[in-house]
Amino acid sequence: MNKLKLIFPLLFLCFLISCNDNDPGSTNLNKEAPTITVRLVDNPGDYDAVNVEIVDVTIKMDDDSDDEDGWISLEAESDIVNLLDFTGGISKVLVDRFPIPAGTLSQMRLVLGDGNTIVIEGENEELEEFDLKTPSGQQSGLKVKINKVIEEGFTYDFILDFDVEKSIVHAGNSGNIILKPVLYASAEASSGIIEGTVSPTDVPAMVKVLVSDPDGDYEVTAFTDENGVFALWGVPAGTYEVIATPTDEEGDYNPGSASGVVVVNGEITTIADPIVLPLKPGSISGTISGLAEGVKATVSINDTDATSVETNDDGAYLIENVAPGDYKVTISAEGYVTQEIDITLEPDEDEIVDATLVLE
Repeated sequence: MNKLKLIFPLLFLCFLISCNDNDPGSTNLNKEAPTITVRLVDNPGDYDAVNVEIVDVTIKMDDDSDDEDGWISLEAESDIVNLLDFTGGISKVLVDRFPIPAGTLSQMRLVLGDGNTIVIEGENEELEEFDLKTPSGQQSGLKVKINKVIEEGFTYDFILDFDVEKSIVHAGNSGNIILKPVLYASAEASSGIIEGTVSPTDVPAMVKVLVSDPDGDYEVTAFTDENGVFALWGVPAGTYEVIATPTDEEGDYNPGSASGVVVVNGEITTIADPIVLPLKPGSISGTISGLAEGVKATVSINDTDATSVETNDDGAYLIENVAPGDYKVTISAEGYVTQEIDITLEPDEDEIVDATLVLE
C-alpha cells in the first residue's frame, strides 16, 4: 500500500506534463526561430554611379566587443550594385528572412569586396569611372551597433542606410578616391516609413525630413523615382515637415513641402496628396510715360490678390513674386485713357511692360 501511495502521485504528475506538452496554447511551444531581413537603401550623393561589391552581411549576438570572433554569416548573396539605384522607395534585399538565434543582436557588419568603382563627370563633361580605393582593415569600419532584443517567433526587418556623400573621400593631391563607408541601421519596429509622391512627377527631386536626436540632429533623405514616388526609411516616431527639393537648382521649380506628417513606429505613413513643387515666381516691371508732372499711374494685374502698384516720380514700377501664367496688365491714371496689355509670364522671368498714356 505504501508503494501504491507513492506510484499514484507520480503517474498524475506525468499526466499533467504530457497534457502541457501537447497544449497548443502553451507559451513554451510552437515557436519558431526568429528571422531577419536586411535591406540596403541609399542616402543620396552627387555622383553618376557608386558601384560597391557586397560580399556578405554578418551579425554578433550578445557580444558588443571588438573581438573578431563570434560573427555569424547571414549568407547574403554576393553582388556588385550601384547604390544610387536604391532611391524613390527602392531597396536592395541583402538578406531575406534568415533564421538567427534569439537574444540581443549587438552588432551588424556589411562586408565589401575590392570591386568598388565610382562614375563622375570629368572636365569635358564626359562620364569617367575610377576605382574606389579601400583602406586596410575596411571591415572594421563597416560595423554598426544595433543592440536590438530578438525574440522567438518574430520577424525583424532591418534597414542599412549607406551614406554615399559621407563615404566618398577625395585624397588630396594624390587623385585617389577612397571608400570609407558610413552606415546607419534601423529596425522597422523602432521606426516608420514615409511614402508619397512629388508633383510634377517628371521633375527629379530629393525628399527629406529633419530628425531631432539627443546625439545630434540628422536628415533622412531619398530621391524620387521616374514616377515621382519616394520612400523615407527609418524615420523615428514623431511629427515632421517633409520637404521636396528639385535636384536641378537652375530649373523652373522651387521646393515644396507637406506639414504635420505623423510617423508611428512599425507603420507606413502615406502622404495622401502629392507634394507640389511650385513654379518659380517672376516679376513685371516697366516705365509709364506721357504723364504730366506730379501725376502717377496705377498698374494692376488680374491675379488672385488683385495686385496693384503706383509708379514712382520717374514713371517706373515693379511687381514682384508673381506666379507664372497669363495676365492682363491694366495701366490707368486720372484723366488718361486706360490701357490693357495681355502677357504670358514664364517662371523666373522679368517681363517688361512699358506704355505711353494719352489724355482722354
